[in-house]
Parts: sequence; C-alpha cells; structure tokens
Amino acid sequence: MKYFIGITPPDDYKEKIVAFRDRWSSHRLNDVVEPHITVKAQGGLTVDLHWLESVRQTCSFIQSFQLSLSEPGSFGSAVTFLSVETSNVIDLHRKLVKAIFPSQELLDCYFEMDKYYPHLTLGQTYWGLNETEIEEMKLLAMNELAPFPTFDVNYVRVYKEVEPNKYVPFEDIQLGN
Repeated sequence: MKYFIGITPPDDYKEKIVAFRDRWSSHRLNDVVEPHITVKAQGGLTVDLHWLESVRQTCSFIQSFQLSLSEPGSFGSAVTFLSVETSNVIDLHRKLVKAIFPSQELLDCYFEMDKYYPHLTLGQTYWGLNETEIEEMKLLAMNELAPFPTFDVNYVRVYKEVEPNKYVPFEDIQLGN
C-alpha cells in the first residue's frame, strides 16, 4: 500500500485536464490518478499510517495560499506538465518532508527537497505516450488549457494506492487559517 500527498486544481479545471489527456487513446494517466500537483511523494508514507498525524499537525500551522498554474514545460522528452508558480508549494513540500523524515535514499529516489520541482503532469511516456505525442501535447496545452488558473489552496489531499498503479483520494487535510 502506497500513499502520496497532492494539491488538486478546481474541479472545472481538473475536468478540462482529464478531457485534454483523454484525446490520446494510448495515454493511461487518467486511469492512474486524478490531475494533481504532488507535494509529498511516497517515500516515508508507510502502511502503518504513523505519519498521518504528523502531516495533520504540520498542515494545521500552514496558512492557505494562492497557486497559479502556468505554461507547459517538460522533463526531457518523457514528461510534459503545467508549471506551478508559487514559492508556498515548495515551503509546504519542505515542511511535509521534515514532518515525515524519510531517508536520504528515499529523498533522492523521489526527487524531494532540493530536487523537488512542483508541476502538474499532463503526459508521460511511462503511461503510454511516445516522445512525439509528448511534444504535441506540450504545444497543444499552451492554447487549449489557457487561461491557466490561479486558485486558493486550502487543503492537501492524501492519495492511497488501491491496486497497482491506481490511486484514489484517501483523506483531505485542511490547512490552518
């Protein structure tokens, strides 16, 4: 059983992203998880759930903030994403990592702390797209997903793996006010 923590965009924009991703029939990412921005990857989020109270406590001291999605970017030719504009997400990430305290090996494995780059994944070769489709998706996203929204982040969502490569919402944790 694996878990991770993310931020979801507003429902109407989330639906727009789902429909956009569905235009590529070989793309399976919508079958894996809803559109989100990962703020704490799986490392250290164990099945015993001892970490959950630390996450709740940490979130209670973090103020709600605004987040802006922006222009598409990519990690090489394997991943295309929408960029995230706010330093608050990085601060939230760092505080959650410190609350969980995963090993350095896990931090490196999941690109956390200094390697963390907040983004909302649109497409990935791992989930069925080829490199040409990744580039096509990036170019189309610029027009078809604009205007990119700014929205309030009032909670984080814990996701739970219910079967291999299938994550569903497990718990929403409110941020402090």
